[in-house]
Amino acid sequence: MVHYIIPLSLILFIIQANPSTGAQINETTIPQGSQINAVGTQSWVSPSGRFAFGFYPEGEGFSIGVWLVTGATRTIVWTAFRDDPPVSGGSILLTAGGSLQWIPANQGSQGKLISAAPNSATSAAILDNGNFVLYDAKKQVLWSTFGSPTDTILPGQNLLPGNQLFSSISNTNHATGKYRLSNQEDGNLVMYPIGTVDPGSAYWASGTFGQGLLLTLSLDLNGTLWLFDRNSSYTKMLFLTNQSLSTSPDSESYYRLTLDADGLLRLYTHVFFKKGREPLTKIEWLEPSSNDRCGVKGVCGPNSFCQVTASGETSCSCLPGFEFSSANQTTQGCWRVRTGGCTGNSSNGDIGPTATMVMVKNTSWSDLSYNVPPQTTTMEECKAICLSDCACEIAMFDTYCSKQMLPMRYGKIDHSSNTTLFVKVYSYEPKGPMRRTRSAISTAMLISGSALAIFSLVVLSVSVLLSKRHQFSRYTRAPQHQDAEFDKESVGIRSYSFHDLELSTDGFAEELGRGAHGTVFRGVIANSGNKMAGEECNISEWAYEYVVSGGLKEVAAGEDVDEVGLERMVKIGIWCTQNEPVTRPAMKSVVLMMEGSAQVRRPPPPASFSQSLLRTGSR
Repeated sequence: MVHYIIPLSLILFIIQANPSTGAQINETTIPQGSQINAVGTQSWVSPSGRFAFGFYPEGEGFSIGVWLVTGATRTIVWTAFRDDPPVSGGSILLTAGGSLQWIPANQGSQGKLISAAPNSATSAAILDNGNFVLYDAKKQVLWSTFGSPTDTILPGQNLLPGNQLFSSISNTNHATGKYRLSNQEDGNLVMYPIGTVDPGSAYWASGTFGQGLLLTLSLDLNGTLWLFDRNSSYTKMLFLTNQSLSTSPDSESYYRLTLDADGLLRLYTHVFFKKGREPLTKIEWLEPSSNDRCGVKGVCGPNSFCQVTASGETSCSCLPGFEFSSANQTTQGCWRVRTGGCTGNSSNGDIGPTATMVMVKNTSWSDLSYNVPPQTTTMEECKAICLSDCACEIAMFDTYCSKQMLPMRYGKIDHSSNTTLFVKVYSYEPKGPMRRTRSAISTAMLISGSALAIFSLVVLSVSVLLSKRHQFSRYTRAPQHQDAEFDKESVGIRSYSFHDLELSTDGFAEELGRGAHGTVFRGVIANSGNKMAGEECNISEWAYEYVVSGGLKEVAAGEDVDEVGLERMVKIGIWCTQNEPVTRPAMKSVVLMMEGSAQVRRPPPPASFSQSLLRTGSR
C-alpha cells in the first residue's frame, strides 16, 4: 500500500475544497419534549433522508443508534449502550431538563442516559453528515455521536489522539468485538486484538511514530483519508480519492471508514443513483492490505491456528490434544482434552498419564518462550528435552529450540515458515472394569469443581468489596436468633459451623434453589447487632449496583487491587448467578472470560434487583 506525504499547499487546497470544514450542513432540529418509540422502530431522519437516529431491531429486542439508509437495509455507524443487552421497547426522549434518555416501557424499570452532555440541552439535531448532536441555547454543541465513535468514522469526523475504534462482534451484533484501532499519542495509528497492549500484538501500523507530534485521523467528504498534526506541518495521506471517478451528475457518494468484525479496516463508498437504481457499495481501501486474512492476529483463539479456505474464508483448527472450547464458536480457541503429571504410572495399578510429542509443521506463532535450552541443535534433541520436562507443554524448533508457554497465540498456516512445533499430547488408559467408574467419577469431580470455582469466584470478588466498604451493614437485617455470635469486626471470608448455619437459615427453612454444588438456602447473618428492619442482604443486587454506577473503582481506591480484573470477576460472578439457566454462560465460556480470552459483557440485572425496582415503582 502506497502512502503519500503531501506539501502544505496541497493540504490547504484540500481544506478549502472540503465542505465539512466550513459549509453549513443541513439538519433536522429536535426540540425539547420530542419523543420516538421502539414500536414501529421510529427514528429522527436527516433532511436528505440518508441518515437516521433511533431504534433498530437487534436480536430479540432493539438497539439505539445512527445508521445510513442503504436501500432496504441499514448500515449501522454508531451504537448506544453497545455492550448492554438490547432493550425490549420503550422510547427516546429529549427531556424538558435537557437530557437525552431511553425511557423503558415498564415504569418500574430504570431508564438510561444516552448522552454525556455536561449541561442541559435546549435542542438536538440529526445532520446530513450522520452526526447526532445536542445544542445549548447558543447553538453550541454539548455532545455528539462524532465525539464518541464506536467502530466507524464518517466524513467530517476525526479520531483524535488517544482515541480508539472498537470493532463489532458481527454485522448483526454491534457489541464490542475482538479488535481495536488506536490513535496512539506517539503519533502511530495501530491495530491490535482487544485486551492487548504490547507492541508484539499489533498486526498493522501507519508507521507515523517518532515524529514527536500528536496526529489526528480524518476522513473528508470526498473520501480522502489522512493523518495530520494540529498545525498541518506534517501530513500522511492514507487514501486519496480519484475525483474524476467518484463524481457523477447522476449519483452521489457517501464514505465511511469502519473497523470491521474481522479486524480489517475498510474505507467504503456507498453510491446512490438518481434514476431508481439500487445503491452500490464498494471497498475503496483496506488494511492490512495483504491477501493473508490470517495475518490479523486473534482471528483464532488461544491454542488454535488459522488457515484460509479455498473460498477465501478463514478457518480455525486446534492443536493436537486440544478441542474447541465452544463447538459452536470455533474462533474462541481450544483447551486441552487431557493433562498429565510427572509420573508415568500410578500407585493403584492403573496406567498413568503418558505423553508423546506430536509434530506440527508449516505454522507460525507468537513466540512466548520461557526457556531456551543451550546447545540444542536438532529437532530430536528439542523434542526429547521438552518431553523430559514436566513443565514443558510445547517446544518450538527453528534452528534453535524454545520451550513455549500456554496458551499459544496468533497461530496460522505459513508454508514459508521453517518452524516445527512439538505438542505434548497425553493419554490415560485405566485397567479393567474400573475404567467406566473412574470416568464417571472424574466427570462428577469436574462438574463439582467447576461449580465450586464459580461459587468461590463470586465470594472472593464480593469479599474484596466488603473488606473495603463496611457500608454493607446498611443492607443487612438482624437475624431472628440473636444468640448466633459472629465476628463483629471481620467482613471477609470466614468459616461457619453447622450450628451457625442452622441458626442463620432458621433451620434451613427457605430453599432458594438447587445447583451442581448443592441446595441453596436463604440465611441472615448478624453484623454488630445493628437492626435494619425490612432490608435484606442481596450480594448479587449489591454488586450489580456497583457495576452499573461505576463504583467499583471507588471501592478499590487506595488498595493494591487490579481494578479491571476486579470488575471482570464481579461481572462473571453476576452472570453465573442468574436465576434463569439459559442466561448463565457455559463453563467453557466462563473459563475464557476468566483468562481474558473472551469479552465480558455487562450482565443483566439479577431477578431480585428487577423485583426491588418494581416494588419501589409500585409504592
